[in-house]
Amino acid sequence: MPRMFVIDRSETVLPGSSPDAEIGNGVDEHAWPAGSPGPSTATGSRLDRTIWGVTETLRRHWVLALLIAAGLVLRVVSQLAYEPALLFFDSEKYLFGTGVGVAAWGSYDPIGYTLLMLKPVLMFGDLGLVALLQHVLGLGMAVALYAVMLRRGVARWLAALAVAPVLLDAYQLNAEQTIMPDVLFETLLVAGIVLLLWRPRPGLALVILAGLALGTSASVRQVGEALILPALSYVVAAARDWRTRLLHGVVLTFCFALPVVGYMGFSQLVLHYGFEMSNMGDAYLYGRAAHAADCATLKLPPDEQLLCPTPAQALKLGVDGLVNSIDSPRVEYAVDARQGVLNYNLPQQGQFAYAVIEQQPMRVAGDIARDSIKIFALTRNTVQGDTPVDRWQFQNTYPTYPPGITRTGPNSATNLLAAVGGGGPARAWRRAASALRFYQLHGGYTPGPVFLLGLLAGIAGIFTFGRRRDPDHLSLACLLVTGSAIAVLLGADLYEYSWRYQLAALVTLPIAGALGATAIAQQVRSRRAGTASLSAPQPVAVAESEPVV
Repeated sequence: MPRMFVIDRSETVLPGSSPDAEIGNGVDEHAWPAGSPGPSTATGSRLDRTIWGVTETLRRHWVLALLIAAGLVLRVVSQLAYEPALLFFDSEKYLFGTGVGVAAWGSYDPIGYTLLMLKPVLMFGDLGLVALLQHVLGLGMAVALYAVMLRRGVARWLAALAVAPVLLDAYQLNAEQTIMPDVLFETLLVAGIVLLLWRPRPGLALVILAGLALGTSASVRQVGEALILPALSYVVAAARDWRTRLLHGVVLTFCFALPVVGYMGFSQLVLHYGFEMSNMGDAYLYGRAAHAADCATLKLPPDEQLLCPTPAQALKLGVDGLVNSIDSPRVEYAVDARQGVLNYNLPQQGQFAYAVIEQQPMRVAGDIARDSIKIFALTRNTVQGDTPVDRWQFQNTYPTYPPGITRTGPNSATNLLAAVGGGGPARAWRRAASALRFYQLHGGYTPGPVFLLGLLAGIAGIFTFGRRRDPDHLSLACLLVTGSAIAVLLGADLYEYSWRYQLAALVTLPIAGALGATAIAQQVRSRRAGTASLSAPQPVAVAESEPVV
């Protein structure tokens, strides 16, 4: 028999209460099944509601919660393994780049990382705090990308898997622990993508903020200049009408250019390096062109022929060595031409590069293509001539890079840290460092086929474009994320291949793959629904006859 509640309104009511209150109490006490939250979720304490909300959130997003927990543990171990932070020999460029008259470090590459992160943090902290902040940014990027994918219809499990690389990849962890600009660049890239994708059609405020974020990324790593192309294509395609397209396109371009021009003005007026982002453009272009050139058939003026490397030199030095090694022909040429005074920015290097590009364009294109597909390899290996991948691998002891960073002496890591108030001597906890190295070398990285799958799915998602088939504009989201990945990765490969320059793939290609897979699945479901509606039997209308009198 079902339970029944019998309420006798003739019962004597306790002083200070009412019959209605007694009725409510009786129902509340007996009507809620055991084990349920009951009415306490609505009327309980704030702490109860908070606990219940957190529990429900973890239940719904448990895959992401597990990945974040694992990523947090790895970051804590990284922070403890190398104190206060890891240094690379390029770290000096950013630690001392604003020292006008001390060295030309600030002229080699943009030092937005110094201005936006190092200087502000070192005003009240040390380099250990910089590394901690970079670890926080790594976790924050994963959460932001996960949230925007959910808003665009990606399944929770797929969105969680798409952000797993940035949470768990050991090369990402190494970059976060190192005083280098890569994590800040990734953060600005992710910020621009998230702002533009937060709504199917971004409003003017989001376009402004995204333009500023993406433009600022160019002051951190110059390759960010290429991000204007996918961003502009997206805002123009996503707008409703031509007036909005024109307005958003102009505003995005202006906001993107603002931090770029601002940094160039800073370089001219404050650093006195000239109105430019970097003075190494000719040198980098020379390295790529010299590596690809067939000097036996190349027609050059006599004074530029010394810049041509032999095949053995090109194979041994690679692009990076042709730019930076003392054995590079451009160094020998500088010494010969200037009678012993080394000049790394001779205009002849640019002229040599343009001659190679004009006379042997297919060799240059082929050289870039061979480098650009290395990211899709199953394992992380160093090809002869490439920048060694072990520079971005955890070591059992605190790493050094002689002669720039040595274990002892005036160029020791400890002395460099002390010069900037960096948080004590350079030290490593061997057990934690060995554990991180083992993790990194035995599968703790994103395999190349994952990037390839993400790229192909992202490209396929672009072709699902259509007003009826793509109401959520997922195809345009694929255009933005996939285009950003290609712009950053290929833009870096144009000059030099390095595993460090491929880190941006962690925050772009898996996301592009998740968006592309969702777009394709939605299109398949839409076609099946349309086919089913056409094949379903249609109701037959039967005309009623007039009654016969």
